[in-house]
Amino acid sequence: MSLESARLLEAIIDTAIDGIITIDNKGLVESINPAALTLFGYAAQEVIGNNISMLMPEPDQSRHDSYISNYKETGRKKIIGIGREVRGKKKDGTTFPFRLAVSEVFYKDKSIFTGFVHDLTKEKKAEDELLKHTLELEEVVRHRTKDLISLVSELEKAKADVSNSLEKEKELNQLKSRFVSMASHEFRTPLSSVQLSASLIDRYIERPDFEAVMKHTNRIKGSVQLLNNILNDFLSLEKLEAGVVVVNKQNINLVHLGEEISGEMQLICKKNQHIVYQHTGDQAEFLLDAHLLKNSIINLVSNAIKYSGEDTFIEFSTEITEETCTIVVKDNGIGIPVEDQKNLFEPFFRAHNTGSIPGTGLGLNIVRRYVSLMDGKLEYWSAINQGALFRMVFNR
Repeated sequence: MSLESARLLEAIIDTAIDGIITIDNKGLVESINPAALTLFGYAAQEVIGNNISMLMPEPDQSRHDSYISNYKETGRKKIIGIGREVRGKKKDGTTFPFRLAVSEVFYKDKSIFTGFVHDLTKEKKAEDELLKHTLELEEVVRHRTKDLISLVSELEKAKADVSNSLEKEKELNQLKSRFVSMASHEFRTPLSSVQLSASLIDRYIERPDFEAVMKHTNRIKGSVQLLNNILNDFLSLEKLEAGVVVVNKQNINLVHLGEEISGEMQLICKKNQHIVYQHTGDQAEFLLDAHLLKNSIINLVSNAIKYSGEDTFIEFSTEITEETCTIVVKDNGIGIPVEDQKNLFEPFFRAHNTGSIPGTGLGLNIVRRYVSLMDGKLEYWSAINQGALFRMVFNR
């Protein structure tokens, strides 16, 4: 190589942006350019003649000599001719990342290894910043997604609430229409009966007829009782809808209650109708709400009276075991058509075979809801012209 070429090569090495270091086959530094010195923070005399491992952190520092000896013995090149990312150690002990490319040169019967060092500090910093921003963005997106999901959920709930409100409003309007229609009919009949009977009583007073007067006073009493039952049903439904019905459970004597109800309801039975009450079991007391239970039983017995003919028996029974209390009301009346049974507990619903028999269509709805409030279940069986059986079951 000419002197001029040597000087050109030296100038290129000295002005190179990347660090260039040469070592012999023992790992001793033979030359290091200014860029590498600046990068590692050393002066040339501090590095040249020393083992290249001084520029490496552990564990590479301890292993470097074995890398060279292994290469000499086996000829296997692990990094020569292959660029890879490593870490370097500066004079102040700090480390930094750089890309190292190593080549082997044979010059004057000896091997010289040349390492080209490209500092990756800025690139790594940029990567770290990018990763940081990516993670921050992912976190923002995660929060935004969570907020969006929450918002969508709230919108769906609001939509469902509006839909339910509209449905309830529709049902309420239907109930109002059915109430007006039913009330106008149900109130008119007993009121007309009261008016007619009162007028006839006035006539009988002029020419006394005790039996006729008693007949019409009983008719008036029956009509007033019917109106009272209708109003009680409306009041019960209103309280249930408003959610103000309070359950007050206490130990009640079921036998006394059953006999009391039988006596009261026998007074409004049709001709030769008889309520037959029976209790089974050694125990008489059970934990229930007396008011709700009495109202439920009266509703069921009242229906049995209305929908059964004269000269019939209405079976009313109670049974208490160690685990349950069962109350049954059974009649042999007109029964409930199968096609109507699916709507049996709907408010204001009445089976199509009830004809002119008075009723609000609220009783069974109220009974089912009262039984549910007392944690019981209501079961029934019925067939056309074969009567009906209603069973209330309560567990301890």
